[in-house]
Amino acid sequence: MFDLIIANGTVIDGTGAPGIKSDVGIVGERIEVIDALVGVEARRVIDAKGLVVSPGFVDPHTHSDADLLTDPQHAYGLRQGITTEILGLGGISFAPLSQSNYRMYSHWLTGILGEPPEDVDVSSIISFRANYHRKVAINSAYLVPSGAIRIEAKGFHSGRLDADEMRSAVRLVRESIEQGAVGFSNTSHNYPGTWNDTSELIELAKAVRDGGGIYVDASEPFNARRAYGAAEGAPEWLEIARKSGARIHFAHYRTGPRTSGKVNEIMADRDAARAEGVDFTLDIYPYPTGGTVPVTFLSSGFQEGGPDAILKRLRDPKQRKTAAEYLERNQDSVRVKELESMVLSYVAGDPELEGRTLKDVASQRGMSPGEALCSVLLETDLKVGYWGEPPDASVWHQINEDAMELLARPDYMVCSDITPAGGKPHPRTFGAYPRFLGRFRREIGGLSLEGMIERMTDRPARRYGITHRGRIQKGYFADLTVFDAENIADTATYDNPRQFPVGIPYVVVNGQVAVDNEQCTGVLAGQAVP
Repeated sequence: MFDLIIANGTVIDGTGAPGIKSDVGIVGERIEVIDALVGVEARRVIDAKGLVVSPGFVDPHTHSDADLLTDPQHAYGLRQGITTEILGLGGISFAPLSQSNYRMYSHWLTGILGEPPEDVDVSSIISFRANYHRKVAINSAYLVPSGAIRIEAKGFHSGRLDADEMRSAVRLVRESIEQGAVGFSNTSHNYPGTWNDTSELIELAKAVRDGGGIYVDASEPFNARRAYGAAEGAPEWLEIARKSGARIHFAHYRTGPRTSGKVNEIMADRDAARAEGVDFTLDIYPYPTGGTVPVTFLSSGFQEGGPDAILKRLRDPKQRKTAAEYLERNQDSVRVKELESMVLSYVAGDPELEGRTLKDVASQRGMSPGEALCSVLLETDLKVGYWGEPPDASVWHQINEDAMELLARPDYMVCSDITPAGGKPHPRTFGAYPRFLGRFRREIGGLSLEGMIERMTDRPARRYGITHRGRIQKGYFADLTVFDAENIADTATYDNPRQFPVGIPYVVVNGQVAVDNEQCTGVLAGQAVP
C-alpha cells in the first residue's frame, strides 16, 4: 500500500536526463518506486496526465527567516514549487545571538526580514533550526551570517576584531557548522558585516572550509570590495578563495541596468579564477533590479552602535542634515542612482507609502530625496524596505536575455531572493521560479526543460550538501513539484507583486501534499536539513 501515487506524469528526475512517462509511488516521507503502478493500491492518487513531475525546487537564496516564524504556511514560496530554502543569506539573520542582541539586530533587519516573534531561541544553531523543524511548510537549511557572528564577538561596532574577538568569531563559526549550518554568508552592504576586513574573513572562511561548508558572497558586478592588503587590489572574494581554500558561491550575480549585455565582462574575473582552480558557483533571479533595507545607505559612522544609536542621531537636526547630505553627495554614483530609483516596499506604520517612489515622497514633503529618506527612517523606527525601479523595456529585455545566457552556464543555478516584508514586496517573492521555467524558457530559450529543472533542484542540493533531496530517485525524500510546462507562468509584477503563479497545481513536501489544485493545504511538513 502506497501513501501517495502521482500517476501518468512526465517524470524529470532533476539530473538533466530526459523525462520519462512514469508513476511515482511514495511511502511515508520517501520515494519508493518510479515505475508503472497500474492497479496498485494507494491512500491517494494524483493524476498528473499532461503534467511534469519534478523534484521540489531547492532555493539557494531567500530571506524568509522571520516570515516563516510568523506565517509558517509560506504560500508565496510553496506556490512557486519551492520545497527547500536556504536561510541566513547576505550576512544577515538571527543565530547565534543572545536574546538582547537578537532584539537589537532583528530591529535593524526589519525592513528586509520583517518582524519575528520576540521569544525565539536563537542562542545556538541547534535551537534556532528547531524553530523550523516540522513547524513550517518547507524544508530549510541555514548559513551562519557574518552579522550575527560579529555582533556576538564585538557588538554592533566598527574596527578590527582584536585577538580574543577573532578567536570567539572563529569558534562560533566552527560550532555553527558542527551544529548543522551548511556554510557562512557575507556581503559588503549589510552592517555590521561590512566592517569585517579581508584578513578576518579569510580566517572565518578557513573555519568554513574545515567544517565542509560553503562560503557565500553577495558582491555585485563591477562594485566589489577590494581585498585588504592583496596584491594588485584583487577582488576580496578572490583573495578569500585563494588564501582559505574554501568553496565559494556568489549570490544573485547578474547583469543590471548598468551592465546589460556585458555578460562576458562581468564573468571575466570569475572565469580567470576558475582557470587557476578556484571552486565556485553562482545563482540568479529573473528580474532587472533588486532591493533591501535603505538603512544600509547611511554612513559607517551613523551605523556605529546599532539601531538605537542610529535613531538618536537621526533625531538630532544637525546630524540628520549631515546624513542627508552624505546620501546625496558623498557616496559613489551607483548608490546615488539607487537612492533616486528607490521604491518603498515596506513602511512600518504607514502602508500608504508602500509602492511609492522616494522621489515622489520627497516632492510631496518639499524635501530632497536624502532628507525624505532620513525622515521616513526616523518616523518608522528604521523599519523600511525598498526595491529599485525597473529600467526601460529595451534594457529590461536585454537583462532577461543575459539571465538565460548566464543560467545556461555549468556553474549557475536559480534563486528567488525572496524578500517578503511589506505590502509591495519585490515580485521575485511570488514569481521567480515560474518566471524562469515558464516565460523565459518559452520566450527566450537556451535551455531544455530538463536542464532548467536540474538548475532548480539537483544542482543547488549538491552544492549546499542537502542530502537525499533534489532528485526523483528511490529512497530520496518525496519533495515534488507538479506543473504544466506549457502554461506555467508568473503573474506577480512590480506594480502588483502579491499575485501567485499559475500552472503549478501540486506540491509535495516530505510525502505530504502541501499544495492541492493550486491551494495550500495547511500541512506543515518541512524539516530542518540537511
